[in-house]
Amino acid sequence: MGVGTSWRAFVGFAAFGAFWGVWGASVPRVQDQAGIGDGALGFALLFVGAGALPAMLLTGRALDRWGPGVAGAALAALGGAGVVVAFTAANLAGLCAGLAMVGAASGAADVGINAVAGVAERAAGKAVITRAHGVFSGLVVLASLASGAASPLPLVVPFVAAGGACVAAGTCLWAFPGDFVVRREAAAPLGRHRIVPLLLIGVLGALAFAGENAHQSWSAVFADDELHAGGLGAVAPAVFAGTVAITRFSAGGARAVRGILLAGAAGAAGGALVIAVASTPAVAGAGLATAAAGTAVLFPTLLRLVARNVGDDHRGRATSVVTTVSYLGFLAGPVYVGLWAEAVGLRGAMVAVAALAVVLFALTPVLLRLSGFAGGERGGQARAGVFSSASPGRWSGTKR
Repeated sequence: MGVGTSWRAFVGFAAFGAFWGVWGASVPRVQDQAGIGDGALGFALLFVGAGALPAMLLTGRALDRWGPGVAGAALAALGGAGVVVAFTAANLAGLCAGLAMVGAASGAADVGINAVAGVAERAAGKAVITRAHGVFSGLVVLASLASGAASPLPLVVPFVAAGGACVAAGTCLWAFPGDFVVRREAAAPLGRHRIVPLLLIGVLGALAFAGENAHQSWSAVFADDELHAGGLGAVAPAVFAGTVAITRFSAGGARAVRGILLAGAAGAAGGALVIAVASTPAVAGAGLATAAAGTAVLFPTLLRLVARNVGDDHRGRATSVVTTVSYLGFLAGPVYVGLWAEAVGLRGAMVAVAALAVVLFALTPVLLRLSGFAGGERGGQARAGVFSSASPGRWSGTKR
């Protein structure tokens, strides 16, 4: 039991990573096609978050009502939205509209595939979530490289390829739900005693994501502006993503949640400080790899904790709450660095990123205890009356 579900989770994360790898490598070409400057591009990118946040909030209830087919539909929609952007991004208005569609589909898919991975991990009794995130990171790197190699071809070509992968993965989730059993009665509401613990876990996720996306977004700029690394600066995001992928594969089976989170936060803080004082690209690269290894384990570990301690009857909504709050940190991280860089320079901004990790380190034991999840960090069963309900689960681990 759980094996069939596990491979579907990996397929979903692979398609999701392929899409975002293509997007990351294609941003300069999209900007050129739209004929806009850096400021306008920054404005347009806000529409990704504007579309994603409401979709994340709404997807959880749909997952609990209809099951993994919702995740499949969202993945297919994401692939289609990418193709639409490639065709319609001829000006700022067209780009903003397309990116709002991408954000909405991406937010829904993000919640969906994480919920699928959570059910798979609980059903299989072994690590799925962290390794699925490793699949995502690995495909981001591979798809980015492939898109770069395809730069002589029309912009739409890599998006069509990524779209095909998303549709294929979505079809797997829709047509072959595996171990999931969907029950179509109305979903029980999430009361305050369930939402507050999830919000606290989401705060930890937001701090983790803020540091992760800060490095992913600013590492190349730091290498160019502070170290004058030239072409090596473009390698920095790939170093970060590659280290994240390797760490997630190798550390996916670790079970001591609080220890993993504390070690990850310490690594993230130490790596950022090394970057801040680095005088050569090699030293900065070592710091970046350390920070990547630290941040890699944070959000997947939080999701694993929730997956083991949340009842099947509201798993989709629980994943939605945690993912949405965490995503706020993902959006804020690059802005946070930009504000500090404006005030004290990029090196000072890296110290500020380290401070985020220190805050995460300090808050982890406190918020885990307040949330009530600390006592179940090694467990595999939901705590009755707190994170589960007496009603039958919409998604269960039993076979058809």
